[in-house]
Amino acid sequence: MMRTVYLDNNATTPVVPPVFEAMRPFYEEHFGNPSSPHRMGDKPASAVRDAHAKVAALLGCSDTEIVFTSCGTESNNLAIRGIVERHGKPGHLITTTVEHSAVMNPMKRLASLGYEVTFLPVDRTGRLDLDHLRGALRDDTLLVSVMLANNETGVIFPIDRIAEIVHARKIPLHVDAVQGVGKVPIDLRTLGADLVSLSAHKLHGPKGVGALFIRKGTPWAPVFLGGSQERGRRPGTENVAGIVALGAACEFVEDHLAHYHTETRGLRDRFEQELLARIPDSFVNGVASERLPNTTNIGFRSIDGNALLVLLDEVGICASAGSACKSGAGLPSHVLAAMGLSPEEAASCLRFSLSLLTTDEEIDYCIEKIPGIVERMRRNFISA
Repeated sequence: MMRTVYLDNNATTPVVPPVFEAMRPFYEEHFGNPSSPHRMGDKPASAVRDAHAKVAALLGCSDTEIVFTSCGTESNNLAIRGIVERHGKPGHLITTTVEHSAVMNPMKRLASLGYEVTFLPVDRTGRLDLDHLRGALRDDTLLVSVMLANNETGVIFPIDRIAEIVHARKIPLHVDAVQGVGKVPIDLRTLGADLVSLSAHKLHGPKGVGALFIRKGTPWAPVFLGGSQERGRRPGTENVAGIVALGAACEFVEDHLAHYHTETRGLRDRFEQELLARIPDSFVNGVASERLPNTTNIGFRSIDGNALLVLLDEVGICASAGSACKSGAGLPSHVLAAMGLSPEEAASCLRFSLSLLTTDEEIDYCIEKIPGIVERMRRNFISA
């Protein structure tokens, strides 16, 4: 049987056994609706309350400030549209040129509806110029939305400093933290964000469940109308098993945060260093910036990244050319383009993302296989 090495954890992570076991009873014996008045609703309702507390414990906030959703995309949309809904008339919004499509596309839609949207640039290392942010703020700015960590390069934005700048003008700040939660410490008591999005399947939970932190007092209004679930902020019968799993996943990653910053970071760094040493004309995007400990985005000049992905898959190595949400679109990465890479450079880049489960042996296997594949591709290109 062919060996499989999974290095696409920024796309999704495997559900770990304690998370799977935590959710199982809510498919089998405790399947009641948590809003039901009888005994079959008691256990699910209690489990949802416990999950609120577990997510809040990881983030450092009140459990009443957590709203469960179906995914990170919904959380981002609810954050942005909730601010707009509360304001009630077009105004000014700010985001960056490297956001995930779950923020970029809602912003573009709002721009088409009469809102003015400023997309802040980044430099070659993926960093945001905070003076640009300062200069972009206006009296009619409704919201600033900035990701915690980029899903393609792993570059981390200084959210605490951004919050100071934004809050000095009394403007709310939304942070898409989908890639950061569980990989870097987050304490919302000091971070300063007013709305924060996360998703279970990025931190060893299941797909189909996420959460949105809404700081008490934030000028936000519900987007969906229906029942009283989630204190009326996100109506609809709760995905109890998924919510329980998200709570369990938050406990799991909280217990393993130190592992990310020692073992996982060490594996990532060794992987990068060995590939750069063995493969001429290779480079790492965002290497001069603070990055997530599990993420590396490596370019191999004169190589087509999509063709390389196919050859890596043939030897059991799973990686990606960027965001999984854009896979198959055939378009160059908007993140790498925003960082100033040429179309040819961007097309040569692959993202490798590790997890808590990645092993030394798996990294050794990749270091053994990848250089030879790149060399053969370049040799065939020259001979052709």
